[in-house]
This record gives sequence, structure tokens and C-alpha cells, in this order.
Amino acid sequence: MTNRQDERPDNKVERVVRKYDLGDLGRELERRWTGEGRERQSLRDLAHYFNRRVLESAMDEAGVVTLQGELENIYELLTDDDVTEGARTQARNRLEREGIDVDELSSDFVSHYAIHTYLREYRDAEYEAGDDENQREKSVETIQRLTSRLSAVTRRNVENLRSTDRLDIGPVDVIADVQVVCQECGRQEDPIDLIERGGCRCHVDE
Repeated sequence: MTNRQDERPDNKVERVVRKYDLGDLGRELERRWTGEGRERQSLRDLAHYFNRRVLESAMDEAGVVTLQGELENIYELLTDDDVTEGARTQARNRLEREGIDVDELSSDFVSHYAIHTYLREYRDAEYEAGDDENQREKSVETIQRLTSRLSAVTRRNVENLRSTDRLDIGPVDVIADVQVVCQECGRQEDPIDLIERGGCRCHVDE
């Protein structure tokens, strides 16, 4: 009998789980997303949680000893847009001195889009929700599907040009970044973050 999981398309999250020997992390992500036995977590929270586990595994493999809270601080230095370049460079240099390839590590971090695709398409995860939440989830799925399509089309065209020597670039990855701009406050929001939060910060935080 063929294992259904073996018939599924290649998935980055699953590849990273195997690469870093993260065991049953996929099942844990599913429980956290569906709210099984706990408060449900957002896709962005799950992406950060996943990436911290990847960083932790890489540091453990390299024999890096950390103090309490240091792992979270290093992750923030590597990924937060508000971190100064100098602080980010110091964090990268420290990891590289420990024998960690930071470029490879960073390329293994995943987005919340990737987490959503993994949970819905790879693990067939679902959760019970009310009508309003169901509609929000359908909207997230539509945006995710179109964003994934845009990424796939862009990557295919770039790689076709690269393979025929019409474009001078190394191996590529593609990130499609769609933003929603609130005309009242001028904030730019990731659409999935916006939907999961239930509104712009200028309304929700009031």
C-alpha cells in the first residue's frame, strides 16, 4: 500500500524538518494552528516558532552553549527589520565563528505563507471555526494560492532565462511580498497578518 504522504509534492517546511532532525514538529505545528488543547496561534507566530527551532538545532549541532533568552535574541538579531546592521553583523559573525553557515541557515527559515501551505496542502490540516473565521480563512487561502502562483511563475521564468544564458544570476529563490496600505494611518500590512489580527493596528489597538 502506497503511503499518501510519499505522493505529495515536495515541500520546503518538510525538507527543513528532515534536514534539522526536528522529529514530530509538523504535528506540533498542526496542533498549535488548530488550537488543539491550547490557544490557537497565528501563522506568523508559527513561522517564528519554527525558525527558532531550526536555529536551536543548528546551534546544538555546532555545540554552541547559550544562556537563557539568548537564542531568542540571536534570532531577533538575524531576522528583525528594526535591528541595526552592526548588531546583525555581530550576531552573524558569532555564529560563523562557531562553524555555522549563516547564509544556508537563513535560507532554511520559512515564511508564514510556507507554513500555511504546509499545514493545508501537505498535512491536510483543518480546524473548526465560526462563520466569520471561516470567511477569513477562505480569504487567507485565496491570497496564499495567488501568491504561491506568482512565486512559481516568477521562478520558472527567471530559471528559464538563466538556463539559456539570457540572465546572469546564480540559483534563485523567490519571495512574493504583497502589502495592504491603510489610507487612514499609512501603515503597510501583510494581508495575512491583517486578516488574522482582524483589522489595522490603528483600529484594533484603539
